[in-house]
Parts: sequence; C-alpha cells; structure tokens
Amino acid sequence: MTARITHWINGQLWTGTAERSGDVYDPATGQVTKKVDFASGAVLDEAVAAAKAAFPGWRDASLTKRTQVLFAFREILNANKEQVAALITEEHGKVLSDALGEVTRGQEVVEFACGIPHLLKGGFSEGVSSGVDVYSIRQPLGVVGIISPFNFPAMVPMWFFPVAIAAGNTVVVKPSEKDPSAIMLIAQMWKQAGLPDGVFNVVHGDKEAVDGLLDNPDVKSISFVGSTPIARYIYETGTRNGKRVQALGGAKNHMLVLPDADLDLAADAAINAGFGSAGERCMAISVVLAVDPIGDELVAKIAERMPPLKTGDGRRGTDMGPLVTGVHRDKVASYVDAGEAAGATLVADGRIIDVDGDEAGFWLLPTLFDHVTTDMTIYTDEIFGPVLCVVRVPSYDAGVALINDHPYGNGTAIFTNDGGAARRFQNEIQVGMVGINVPIPVPMAYYSFGGWKASLFGDSHAHGTEGVHFFTRGKVITSRWLDPSHGGINLGFPTQS
Repeated sequence: MTARITHWINGQLWTGTAERSGDVYDPATGQVTKKVDFASGAVLDEAVAAAKAAFPGWRDASLTKRTQVLFAFREILNANKEQVAALITEEHGKVLSDALGEVTRGQEVVEFACGIPHLLKGGFSEGVSSGVDVYSIRQPLGVVGIISPFNFPAMVPMWFFPVAIAAGNTVVVKPSEKDPSAIMLIAQMWKQAGLPDGVFNVVHGDKEAVDGLLDNPDVKSISFVGSTPIARYIYETGTRNGKRVQALGGAKNHMLVLPDADLDLAADAAINAGFGSAGERCMAISVVLAVDPIGDELVAKIAERMPPLKTGDGRRGTDMGPLVTGVHRDKVASYVDAGEAAGATLVADGRIIDVDGDEAGFWLLPTLFDHVTTDMTIYTDEIFGPVLCVVRVPSYDAGVALINDHPYGNGTAIFTNDGGAARRFQNEIQVGMVGINVPIPVPMAYYSFGGWKASLFGDSHAHGTEGVHFFTRGKVITSRWLDPSHGGINLGFPTQS
C-alpha cells in the first residue's frame, strides 16, 4: 500500500480526507512511493488559525524558554540528521553525503537562532530630556508563511523558521509536494523539543495552498525560494495583500577564471559546483568564463575529470544522483538538444545513459558544452540541471561585463592568484554573493543569503541579522516617570531640554 503523507496542524497529523493528492516519486527508480495530501483553502485556513491561536502564548514566552526549546531542537535534529538525510535522498535523489550536508547547513541557522536573546537586544538612551528615556525593542510579526522548493527540502525551510520561531512568531510551512517527508520528521522533532502546539504547522499542496497563504489576512509575512517567475508572482501578490515578503528567485551563476589561476583547482571547482546535486542548486556554477588564452587547457582539464564520475542511486555511494522528476529531467535534456542545435560544442553528452541504478530512474549525466555564446538558451536560461557551459572571453573586463549584464545576480566566483584582481572583482561585480577561489559562496548562518537583480524580490535576505529584522518589527518607546515636581499644561510641540 502506498504511504500517505498529510498535514501537520496544531501539533498533530491532520485526520481529514483530502479532496486532492499528488504522487511522490523515488527518482532513482521512477516509481511512485507515496501520496501526499493537497490542502484545500479550508485546510490552509485551519493551519493559519492554529498558528494565530498559538501566537500570543509563544510571543509572551520568555527568551529563556524560547532558547531552551531551540537548544533542545538542535540536539534532537543533530541526533537524527542521518534519518532526515535518508528521506531527502529517497525523494529528491541527491546522494546521501550531499543530503547530510544540507541538513548540517540548515542546522547552522538553528544554532544561530539559539543566540536570539542577543539578537533581539534593543538600544537605550537615558536622559534624552529632563527625566525622559528612549529605548527600542523588536517584537514578532505573528503568523509567518514559508514556501520552500524541492531542491533543499530541509535546508531552505531552516533558513527561515528557526529565526522566526526564536523571535516569537508562529509558522506555517508549505514544502514542495515533490519531497515532503523531511519537513514532517522535523515537525515531530519540534514537538519532542517542547515547542507548543500550533507554533509550527505544515500544509502540503500546490498553487492553491500557495495562494491561500498569500491571501489569508492573518499571515503577516511570506518567505519563498524558487524560480524567478514564481518569486515575482509571490512578491507582487503578497505585497499587494499587505504582507512583508522576501522572495529569492533564480540564478545563472558565473565562474570567472583568469589566466593566472590554478587551473587544476578551477577545474575541480567547476565539477563540484556544476554537477553536485545534479546541478539542482540555486548556487550551482552553470557558466565558466575562461579568459584567453586558457580556454582549451581549462576545458580539457574539466573534461578529463568527468568520465570517472559515477551517476546512480544516491544510496549506493555514487557521485551524482538522478533529477527530481521525469518531467524535469526531460526539460533539462531539451536544453542539451537546444545547445547542440545552436552550434555549441558538446564535449560530454549526458543523454548517453550509463548509471548504477534502475533504468526507469530520472537520469541525465553530467554534460559539458564549450564555445557557448550569449545568445544561446543554454546561456540565457536557468537550466537547473547538470549542464555546464564554457564561454570564452578575451579579458577580465569582458568577463565582468557579461556577469553584470545578465539579469540574474545570485552568486558568482573568481579564480585567480592576483589579489588585486580579486579585490577589484568583489567591488565591481553586481551580484549578491561572491566567492574568491570558492565556487559555491553560500554564507554562514550569521551572514545573510540572497542575490541581486532578478534573483531577489524584497528588501531582506535570508537568515543572519537581515533575517532577524525581517521576522520582527521595531518599536521605540519614549518614557518619563514623573515625580511630584512635574506637572502643568503646555500645548507647544515637545522639544528636548
């Protein structure tokens, strides 16, 4: 019998009957292994109502109490991270080591949120006027919505909900319907950690559930990570409905390799950042800009590293797993067709399948194109698969111009041994996250994650101090405690004295 995944509302599994459901696949076999309930508008409203009812008590819980729950959750998550990783591999397809790394990076945000008493400290100015003090505080928003993508079913939600919960908010998460099990295990961990019922809720579904979060007036903010068209829709709809929105969109991340770079290091980095998680990362390197005259040598070094890569079932110790669904695999393969038709040099063809896994799995092997031009769709579009493109550029300036002219500005990297060039790059590049000899510059939790241009809609990046500010509102209090000598009427505008 196919397993059923349902919603988590008010500290327990939902007991109703879903009108609609979706299939959850094992990407390595191509088989449907589970069914996930899709939330109707009424079910979404039920989850929001539970979160709203839980908010006053959690908001008023002491910082000590909130921190104790966060620490307990951290310990439970750490003790069970292999189990979470196994669920990710089972439903997303990424290899176990990569899935475990995802959980670990998410846990860093939990650890950051454990310091919430320090992060919520306000300011205090004594005696700004005679007997008058002014101080600031930060208070939670209320019910917050989180909409997360399929490629990081544990890490991306953990960019948001640890900070939101630590700050005193209550949460409704809408995970991807493609790999929903990891977040359900995490919900049970929160309950085990002592989080009050209703503070953390999970509803599954598709666009109907997303629109329910965007339209519900009791949801005060929306956090989203996904493709740029959907990010734009969520930002525009959410803000039109009066919500605070941080919507992180798509990417086309370039890696600029200068002639003085260590080309072996650069080739290793291109492989790791281009094909890890089958390229299904918003921080994947999908374009290598090879500055003349190193193009031939760099492409040869990348190509010679590809044959030993082992693609297959992520539970078998392979290097790369399948793509998440058959539909997505076919879409990525169509870009390979388009690149070949457009005249790019196909150095390694991932459509030739040789894998350690079931032939019905959603396979596409690492693919390498050379002599890619900027008018090709394999350059312009976010492919979100294991397709790496090499573009030849004549100079540093030409490479920077290409990166800055691209509509996306999520992440980028430069490989060089020239400190002056690296410093100039970090100053001139119009991208939100920059790596210097680091191909995947994902910030630590105490910094904030997010891009520029069409890679971000809204004012706030994820986690770090920006995340704390996103999930709280500032309030300034001006206070005077009168003694018997004060009094009298004065209708003039108050001034300092």
